Amino acid sequence: MVGITGLSAGCWVNFLGSGALQVHATNMADSKAKPAKAANKTPPKSPGDPAKDKAAKRLSLESEGANEGAAATAPELSALEEAFRRFAVHGDTRATGKEMHGKNWSKLCKDCQVIDGKNVTITDVDIVFSKIKGKSCRTITFEQFKEALEELSKKRFKDKSSEEAIQEVHRLIEGKSPIISGVTKAISSPTVSRLTDTTKFTGSHKERFDPSGRGKGKAGRVDLVDESGYVPGYKHAGTYDQKVQGGK
Repeated sequence: MVGITGLSAGCWVNFLGSGALQVHATNMADSKAKPAKAANKTPPKSPGDPAKDKAAKRLSLESEGANEGAAATAPELSALEEAFRRFAVHGDTRATGKEMHGKNWSKLCKDCQVIDGKNVTITDVDIVFSKIKGKSCRTITFEQFKEALEELSKKRFKDKSSEEAIQEVHRLIEGKSPIISGVTKAISSPTVSRLTDTTKFTGSHKERFDPSGRGKGKAGRVDLVDESGYVPGYKHAGTYDQKVQGGK
């Protein structure tokens, strides 16, 4: 009888006919049955009421259509509101045009001649602005803007009815834009023109500019020597004929 030692668990021996032994090793982990993976199945939906589903779908489609129709039929801005937005964004890159500061309100009344210096003054404009805006607000909306114009129209056009006065004030503002002031204009006095007109320069100053009035740079300040020639001692190439003819 043959004794075999040193074999671990999971090994088995096969006796061959020639007396040799063949040892086979098995993986105990493989021999164990792997648990079956649970199938990922979606639970079936509970049956609902078909009538309710159709009604909900119809309501969602109607709401989407209403939103699209509202966006497509957005009302155009009136001439008065366009003028309001132009003045509201004047001088402020962060302004949206929906609200107006007191400074721009005063400019609008001045540029559009709502302030006539007699019936309506800058003080009246400031008082109306403080009255219309909220206590903690610094701006007015377009609706508040129209209320402020209604207040000023009573003073601006005293001899007309309230409706006619409002229409007249609106006409003063509709289609208007801010007037840009403070732009420096060119002065055309004889003293200044003598200093800026290069055709009137004399002496060395005249040599610094070409006939078109453009500066020559270094060539107008320094007498540059043309050192081009056939040999180092020969300068001003191509001027020999001119010198000979000039000498004659």
